[in-house]
Amino acid sequence: MTYHLRMTTRGELTERVAALLAAEPGVSNLVVLPGAARRPAGDAVQCDVLASAANAVLTQLKAVRDDHAGPVAAEVVDAVIGERPAAAAKFGVVQRDIAPVWDVVDAGIRSEAVYAPSFYILLAIAGLIGAVGILTNSDILIVGAMVVGPEYSAIMGVSLGIDRHDRQQVTRGLLALAAGFLAAVVLTLAFGLVIRWSGETPKAFSAGVRPVADLISSPDLFSVVVAVLAGIVGVVSLTESRAGALIGVFISVTMIPAGANIGLSIAYGDWGRARGSTFQLLLNVLVLITVGALVMRVQRAIWQPRSAADR
Repeated sequence: MTYHLRMTTRGELTERVAALLAAEPGVSNLVVLPGAARRPAGDAVQCDVLASAANAVLTQLKAVRDDHAGPVAAEVVDAVIGERPAAAAKFGVVQRDIAPVWDVVDAGIRSEAVYAPSFYILLAIAGLIGAVGILTNSDILIVGAMVVGPEYSAIMGVSLGIDRHDRQQVTRGLLALAAGFLAAVVLTLAFGLVIRWSGETPKAFSAGVRPVADLISSPDLFSVVVAVLAGIVGVVSLTESRAGALIGVFISVTMIPAGANIGLSIAYGDWGRARGSTFQLLLNVLVLITVGALVMRVQRAIWQPRSAADR
């Protein structure tokens, strides 16, 4: 994998940055355009960096940058034509020379942990889809609700905040999760009351045949095991850019369905399932946040020796 870096510098800093990049074996296509940048004004510097060298390069750039330098923009290069393959010695069952680019990982998580109105709207709609799935005992709708829900971005934002000791990010993420799930619960409660009042409750649900609701409201040891495994997979998929694995996390952890079942159970006066679903929701959120922060810390520790060797 290759990253394309862009930044704006000026004066003596441009020469220092250019010399730094030119001395790094993993850097190619280095271009310096004096006076080309306008906002901020200065010299435009850009280059391509191999993923194996990206951590070392970004660390050095942060060390030499000053208040007059612009931010460093990084984007993944989809394909490089004519690139020479790395030495055969670097390849094997495990390629340890390819470390996650932590600045890119952190920036990606922060960019997703944005709590615009759409975050709460999607969370509430996911709750409604989950409520319909519970009423109709439809596993497909439950899975659909899990995929629609955006709550995992907030969970990872909190985990990153814990890992980076960023209290503001942790607080903002927790408040967003609380407000979002509260909106989902209130909306599903209102939806459940309307369905109950209208007499459109499915016969099986009215008769107490509720396998989906029973599963959601009955947290046990296996719920913890799945949440722990999902938390590990979620962090690894983000740091290693494996989107397919991340989708698996969305459909394996019972958060949205638990929130939907809280509101629906209250609407039908089923306080036992409401309590069980509340515990299920809190359990999953707490485990995912804790495991996320721990796995990020472990991954940084594992890759630190390799990054130090690169520098």
